[in-house]
Amino acid sequence: MKITISKENYLKAIAEAESEGETVIAATLVRWLKVSAPAVTMALKRLKRDNLIRVGREGQITLTAEGREIANRLLNRHHLIERMLTEIFDMEWYKVHDEAEQLEHAVSSDFERKLVEKLGIDGACPHGNVVGMDTPGDRRRRGWKPLDEIAPEETVEVVSVFERDRQLLEYLDGLGIRPGASVAMLARNYDETLTLRIGAKKIPLGRAAAQKVWVE
Repeated sequence: MKITISKENYLKAIAEAESEGETVIAATLVRWLKVSAPAVTMALKRLKRDNLIRVGREGQITLTAEGREIANRLLNRHHLIERMLTEIFDMEWYKVHDEAEQLEHAVSSDFERKLVEKLGIDGACPHGNVVGMDTPGDRRRRGWKPLDEIAPEETVEVVSVFERDRQLLEYLDGLGIRPGASVAMLARNYDETLTLRIGAKKIPLGRAAAQKVWVE
């Protein structure tokens, strides 16, 4: 069985969506991969034929053991590449996800081992995310919560940011919202925005964006 880049992308997207707490169906993959519904339908047929996924009676898609092994391998390489780009090459944290999306398919097992030797296996990526499954429930059990849930006058530290939206990352970086930043809630506004304080600055942030930022 040939594992193509397309198959790898689908398997990784399923694992990533599961990690975000989503129930994965065909429409989920249309949204995550920005491809057409017919393209997803054809891809799912191939993945099911190759015993890489299961499709439930209501359309729920899950990975088989073999499919998850492939997805996990790709997720691990993606994570290592992001760390390499920031820790070794000092690339801006909001750029590395897109670069890793391209490079993860080309990394050999030998190079992956070298990255593990250089970087170790326990570090978070530049966006504060750990490798593998890390659901919203897992994050809450560690005491984390989305930024939009903090109380007025509460001060928190940013620990993780949703990394699969380059425009969002650049926007947050411009505001000073990045892992390690200290943020205080000043007000919840009637127009669904929040007024935050970062250092000496007061900044507005929409709740939709704040929900993609985890703090403790």
